[in-house]
Amino acid sequence: RWTNYVPLGRRMPGTRFIAFKVPLKKSFDQKLPPEERFSPRDLIKKIKEQKEELGLIIDLTYTTRYYGPEELPATLCYSKILTMGHEIPNKQTIFQFKCIVQKFLRDNKDNDKLIGVHCTHGLNRTGYLVCRYLIDVEGMEPNTAIELFNRARGHPIERTNYIQDLRKR
Repeated sequence: RWTNYVPLGRRMPGTRFIAFKVPLKKSFDQKLPPEERFSPRDLIKKIKEQKEELGLIIDLTYTTRYYGPEELPATLCYSKILTMGHEIPNKQTIFQFKCIVQKFLRDNKDNDKLIGVHCTHGLNRTGYLVCRYLIDVEGMEPNTAIELFNRARGHPIERTNYIQDLRKR
């Protein structure tokens, strides 16, 4: 289903977040027509086209097979949080996500670099953790956070268990 989703959304207004689907290393190219490929290099290029700069990638996939941090520019920070799909992330994962974001924001007060977040499709785990941050840390209303994420990503969070959990906050 990876090809059903646009590669990346736009910056979520009023935040530093941008969501995208997992970029794929070169070895996946032969499985995809050229117009459907999305590599780490394409990611950087597409963000530049939006007149933005990426400062950090938070990778939520539960594997290392899609790409490696060595395929990213050395100037870009990279954090991997192994996060199972389909289930609500546990307290440790949520805490780790918040810590990584807060440290990046503290270290990058003097610039406007983006925090890119992705899981496989850049929707469910990504949407959940970004919204969870906005709700718990920034004090945003759950429905406002969900709506903001859905609009900026260009696809809505699909899993009802994630949406219901966010709305309980």
